Amino acid sequence: FSLPGLALLLPPTTLGALVDSWLREDCPGLNYAAWVAGAAPSKAVLWAKSPGVLAGRPFFDAIFAQLNCQVSWFFPEGSKLVPVAKVAEVQGPAHCLLLGERVALNMLARCSGVASAAAAAVEAARGTGWTGHVAGTRKTTPGFRLVEKYGLLVGGASTHRYDLGGLVMVKDNHIMAAGDVEKAVRGARQAADFSLKVEVECSSLQEAVQAAEAGADLIMLDNFGPEELHVTAAALKAQFPCVAVEASGGITLGSLPQFCGPHIDVISLGMLTQAAPALDFSLKLFGEVSHSPPSQIH
Repeated sequence: FSLPGLALLLPPTTLGALVDSWLREDCPGLNYAAWVAGAAPSKAVLWAKSPGVLAGRPFFDAIFAQLNCQVSWFFPEGSKLVPVAKVAEVQGPAHCLLLGERVALNMLARCSGVASAAAAAVEAARGTGWTGHVAGTRKTTPGFRLVEKYGLLVGGASTHRYDLGGLVMVKDNHIMAAGDVEKAVRGARQAADFSLKVEVECSSLQEAVQAAEAGADLIMLDNFGPEELHVTAAALKAQFPCVAVEASGGITLGSLPQFCGPHIDVISLGMLTQAAPALDFSLKLFGEVSHSPPSQIH
C-alpha cells in the first residue's frame, strides 16, 4: 500500500460512527469545562514529544471534523518524528478544540505506537535478508481494532486476518472440540469453500503433516524455538511446498531475527498491538484567531 492511499481503506460511515462513539464516551452529558473555554475562534498546535512513526491522521481529522474544526498537517502519514516536532495545527472554537483534545491524542498516541513497533519489527526482519511477511494478530483492544490494524499497515507490517470472517483459523481448542486434526481441517475446508484460506495451529511436525494432508493452506507452528522451527518448517515444505508456514508465539523484537528463515513465510507478533508503547503527543492552544478566513499553512 502507498501511505497516502491508506485512508481510502477506511469507509467514511465506519470512521464517522467510530469517532462518534469515542466522543460520546468522553462526554455523554454536559460539558461543564466548555463554559470556561468559550467559543472564540482559536488555534492549537500538536506537538510530538517522543520519537516514532506518525500514524492515525484520518482518525484525527475525523474527530475534529465532527467538532467543526480544521486540521493542517506539517508531516505526512508514516513520517519518522523526532521530538520536539510541530506536527499539526488545529483551528476551531476553543471549547470544540478542547472537547476533541484527549480523544484525538489518545488515538494518535496509540496508533503511532503500533506503527512504530511494526516499523521496528519490519526493519529487524529485513536486516536479516528475509523477505516474508511480518504480521500482527487478533490480539487487539476491543473497540479499537480498526485503529490498531491501520497502524500496522502504516508501519509496513501485514494485518493478518481482520476478524473471524477473514480467514478460517483452526486452533488447538477447535481441534479438541472436533476430535482430531483431520476432522477439524476438513470441517473448516468445507465451511471456507473456495473463498477463504484455512490456517491450522500445530504443535508438532506430525500435526502439521496431518493438517496439510487434510487441505490446510497455511500452517502455524506455534511456540516453537528457532532451531526446532526451522527444522520442522523445512521438513514440512519438503512434502508440501505450496503450504505456507507461519511462526508465532512468544516472539519479540529482540528475538525476531532468529525466526527469519527460508522456509518461513509469515512471522506474527501479538506484542505489536498488545505491548507497543504509545507515543507522547500534546495539543496546546495559543490564543484566539481573527474571524477572517485563516491563512494557508505551509
